[in-house]
Amino acid sequence: MNSSYTIRCGKYINDDAQIKDKIVIVTGCNTGIGKATALELAKRGGKIYFACRSESKAMEALNEIKQLSGNDNLHFLQLDLGSLDSIREFSKRFHELENRLDILVNNAGVLSPLVQTTDGFEANIGINHLGHFLLTNLLLDLLKASSPSRIIVVASKLHKIGSINREDFNSEKSFAGTWKSYANSKLCNLLFMRELSKRLEGTGVTINALCPGAVRTEAGRSLNPVMKFVLNQAMKVFYKSPELGCQTVLFLSVEPSIAKESGGYYVDCKKTEPSNNAKNDDDAKWLWNMSEQLTG
Repeated sequence: MNSSYTIRCGKYINDDAQIKDKIVIVTGCNTGIGKATALELAKRGGKIYFACRSESKAMEALNEIKQLSGNDNLHFLQLDLGSLDSIREFSKRFHELENRLDILVNNAGVLSPLVQTTDGFEANIGINHLGHFLLTNLLLDLLKASSPSRIIVVASKLHKIGSINREDFNSEKSFAGTWKSYANSKLCNLLFMRELSKRLEGTGVTINALCPGAVRTEAGRSLNPVMKFVLNQAMKVFYKSPELGCQTVLFLSVEPSIAKESGGYYVDCKKTEPSNNAKNDDDAKWLWNMSEQLTG
């Protein structure tokens, strides 16, 4: 399908790409890229579910977006990606409310020092990868029932310094450090996307990943005060706004001309090549099997 979209001043412009009556889940959308994404999708007419841990923060964002977009069809459902029980409860409640899902945006993420999730996973791997792995699999039936439908994975260029340590995947022997562990989790995002895109062939469900660039977000909220201060100062000077950071997410969510594209990695709304590690099919299969074991 041809499209008349343009990229102007870093923004994706295509007013024809509306999503009226489409049902959308955005994880971690009370702030940052997720909030900006929810606003843009609300403006285009979607029924948006705010899948967030904090109800108070989510409702504050939801009410603000309701005013800015004029869209009243916005809903909160509690989701803690650091808890497998919470993810299962979210899926159960969503299935009770809806019989379809058109767009799933796996946006939520943390940049965390050595902390364990409720289930004993290292936080970067547990939240950024395993949480979304389980969530996506639990919602696949609704995505398939709504095809053509889309899954969007927010990854990072930092995946290029990531690696898969099969001998110590959950950092039980040693911790690689905050930034390296985050990079490892972002590599997992891309390997998950690669493997799932193959499993979804012929279903009408697509999955693509992206790097939003360096964006001012709250991903580093778990850092110690000194690291958080340094990161926040760098963000003020060098990082782009969430509004600009969400443009590739928006593009992958609504652009008609890529409706059948799957398994791609995008930067600034353009398909690009990820690292060689992100194209390792053996690692992708191993990661899938390990993720199944860990999430049950």
